[in-house]
Amino acid sequence: MSAGERRQEVLRAAAKAFAAAGYEATTTEEVAQRAGISQPYIFRLFGSKKQLFLAVVESCFARTVETFERAAEGLSGGAALEAMGMAYVKLIQDPTVLLVQMHAFTAAADDKDIRGVAQRGMRKVWDTGIVASGLGPDAVRGWLATGMLLNVVAALGLGDLDEPWAKELALKEEARRLC
Repeated sequence: MSAGERRQEVLRAAAKAFAAAGYEATTTEEVAQRAGISQPYIFRLFGSKKQLFLAVVESCFARTVETFERAAEGLSGGAALEAMGMAYVKLIQDPTVLLVQMHAFTAAADDKDIRGVAQRGMRKVWDTGIVASGLGPDAVRGWLATGMLLNVVAALGLGDLDEPWAKELALKEEARRLC
């Protein structure tokens, strides 16, 4: 296995570990065990736990942007936003993607390095929405806000609650049109 392939394998293992416990609670030993490598090898690949987390967050945003670009291919306007939104609904069904995002936003609140990576990731998401749709900031802001709401709905499992308020918030039917 090449060093690049090994690095990707470690990133996948680290994403699962950080998704499960967050940045602060995850140890490099846990990541090493998940990846089937030694803990020193993690430091050889990434330098530090923080650099590993930053790489995981960057990878998560890259996967999101790639998903949006594929979904919007050949589309524009509201159709592009809708296609990207539906692709996002499918993407966050992977709890690792959803939880890495949530932990990244939480950790960004008090860490400028994590905040910088998350800001750059959101910038790429924003730019993808603008370019793919050809629409202005108001439309893309609404699309992005709906995506963030979908994060909350998925994280809280609101789609599974049999309560009117949760059903309204879950956007099950609206997600097909609005996202």
